[in-house]
Amino acid sequence: MPLVDTHVHLNFDTFAGDLDALTRAWRQAGVLALVHSCVEPGEFAAMQAIADRIPELYLSVGLHPLDMDKWTNGTADQIAELATSDRRVVAIGETGLDFFKADDEVVQREAFWQQLTIAHRLGLPVIVHCREAAQATAEVIEQFQRQVGPVTGVMHCWAGNPAETERFLDLGFYISFSGIVTFKNAHQVKASAQMVPAHRLLVETDCPFLSPEPRRKERRNQPAFVYHVAAYLAELRQVDFEALAQLTTRNAVTLFKLPDLPEPSQRLSAVPQPVTVPANG
Repeated sequence: MPLVDTHVHLNFDTFAGDLDALTRAWRQAGVLALVHSCVEPGEFAAMQAIADRIPELYLSVGLHPLDMDKWTNGTADQIAELATSDRRVVAIGETGLDFFKADDEVVQREAFWQQLTIAHRLGLPVIVHCREAAQATAEVIEQFQRQVGPVTGVMHCWAGNPAETERFLDLGFYISFSGIVTFKNAHQVKASAQMVPAHRLLVETDCPFLSPEPRRKERRNQPAFVYHVAAYLAELRQVDFEALAQLTTRNAVTLFKLPDLPEPSQRLSAVPQPVTVPANG
């Protein structure tokens, strides 16, 4: 039952007290690798310190579109330097566009373009955050691919409709689903999840946010709960859970160029739910 949680934020304070217990829980749930997304370059050292403790943790580096107050003339160089400073870096991001209550669209577009440039130059995928900005995000990527060259990545925590989903698939991007897909009224997300080709499908928690059903009442999401996302997707797509776990893991390995992952039994026996998880923090 191999799983890869392709988007976590373990450096947040809510995880500070029980990271060891959380690690045991996700290993018990069959999670073989995790990609730690970066909100802004200043947190990269803390992310590295966590990865020093957890060998299955891989890193990204970038600047989130909601943190444009931190974008300076030197930020792109800083991101590039950090990306090449640690072999565990497997992506640039999270970057992208967020036009929900935004008044800084110009600088968001500039920062997104610059981070696409870094990803293209280093041969890394991008982790794309997109909120209320699907058309603009697609247009930036299309323009970049046309004028500069190839770039790929993942639309993370995807909440778009099928038409938007198809556009990013046409651009060569993977689509990652979080706990949102399990929410009762997330109809367009469910429709998108049913149409994504098997070889472009990924799963994530985006923890500590967006706990999936049946753990939605817990304020703090955690990597072990990616099991619920995968199980729900398997039911939604009417496929065997083990097959979906295998294919999403294979997709993560392909996109992020992860090393061959061990079978769960080689590290810690993976067992079906319920798994033992720490109390909500």
